[in-house]
Amino acid sequence: MTASTPTTTVSNLGVAMFTVADQDAAIAFYTEKLGWELRGDTRFGENGENRWVEVAPPGSTARLALNPPMGGEPGGGGIGVETPDVRAEHERLRAAGGVDLDDVMEAPGAPTLFMMRDPDGNHIAVVQV
Repeated sequence: MTASTPTTTVSNLGVAMFTVADQDAAIAFYTEKLGWELRGDTRFGENGENRWVEVAPPGSTARLALNPPMGGEPGGGGIGVETPDVRAEHERLRAAGGVDLDDVMEAPGAPTLFMMRDPDGNHIAVVQV
């Protein structure tokens, strides 16, 4: 950073966004399959034609917004979530079924983690902390 670069006023990553084909199906996946909380489902726009939907793991201050494609363009993306016991979370999700999971990965110099995908193909890395 140079001396002339202003300091940001941003202090927190509050919400990440995923593009989903069906907001109701996405809510069901995140709340029923992953056990997350629905934090908000608000209609907006001139006739309430749009929805702002947020989900989050219990106790998390950061949220995940589940948005329809913007401008007709498909999206997709990836986030990382943290757990103190990646193997227990992997087993819980495997036993629950209906979640596209990879095996737990361990590599020297990297955290233990596994990848999963939501029904829209968005990637979620579950990382041990």
